[in-house]
Amino acid sequence: MLTEYSLILKKLELLKPAEYTKNRNYIDGDVSKLSPYISRGIISTKQVFDYVISLDYPFYKIEKFVQELAWRDYWQQIWINKGTNINYDLKNKQECKNYLIPKAIVDGTTSIKAVDDSIVEFYESGYIHNHLRMYIASICCNVGMSHWKLPAQWMYYHLLDADWGSNALSWQWVCGSNSNKLYYSNQNNINKYCYTNQKNTFLDIEYYQFKDLKIPNELLELRDLKLSTPLPKMTKKFKINSNKPTLLYNFYNLDPKWKVNIDANRILLLEPSVFENYPISKKSMEFMLELSKNINGIQLYVGEFKELKKITKESDIFYKEHPLNQCYEGTEENRDWIFPVQGYFSSFFKYWKKCKKYTN
Repeated sequence: MLTEYSLILKKLELLKPAEYTKNRNYIDGDVSKLSPYISRGIISTKQVFDYVISLDYPFYKIEKFVQELAWRDYWQQIWINKGTNINYDLKNKQECKNYLIPKAIVDGTTSIKAVDDSIVEFYESGYIHNHLRMYIASICCNVGMSHWKLPAQWMYYHLLDADWGSNALSWQWVCGSNSNKLYYSNQNNINKYCYTNQKNTFLDIEYYQFKDLKIPNELLELRDLKLSTPLPKMTKKFKINSNKPTLLYNFYNLDPKWKVNIDANRILLLEPSVFENYPISKKSMEFMLELSKNINGIQLYVGEFKELKKITKESDIFYKEHPLNQCYEGTEENRDWIFPVQGYFSSFFKYWKKCKKYTN
């Protein structure tokens, strides 16, 4: 996975937003694969949107691509407005029979070839196609009857584009706790979009049969997971000049262009309490640390904000808004949004209706 900023920007030139509209659901479709960089805040949805608009496509040809970008902002708006409530069933109580995760999901042994192959690749690359994410969530929650929370944590843990808002709320959308219906996919659908030709699997049924489907044998064995974050060690060279302002970066903000022209302390703050609640894998941590090297003069601080505050003394602190930054003190700055539409909307299309007015 690329981590150098100039090469990441080059990936914008590879975008095919019109083709994306036609083939995004296929595993070899023209998806952007920019989500790891958006999630880490090294580029923004607004930056991608502005680039795509500059290509001068008729809007109807790229509307689906823009909508997918807007979904990311939409999930963030819900997280901002609902806070830690997104960690629980948001709108409806999920019908479930356990609070664990099917062992077959963790091991990639569900017997659904496309799903199992994607899980094996997922552990290697930290990437999984959005359609496969939905298949996995549906198998866990709507077929295996597992509550969404632990499986969502498992996926977040390994994703290089880990974003708890998008991840948790997408899982809740699939299982019906953040939507009005359950999402199902049968074997025919998976065969179509993943180029497989499987028959006689537990998903090889018609859609009307899902409501009476018993939990398949493949999903009966369950696992609990104890996920923990391998936090890096600080160097002894950590130093703050309290006469300079202090800019805080973190897992969700690694923007190398943020206040790039001012002389400041630039601190990558990794709070153990955040990673205890939202653990990530070694691969995800290493990816984030590599991305942080795009920020000149950045120093790593592993500890809580209140401990860092004692060291910064009189230094003015600046940080970007994010739901996990509630304990920060200083000057909060807004993130870049595609559209100036703020607040909670109960459905994406209510949000999109407001946003689309700004595309005319």
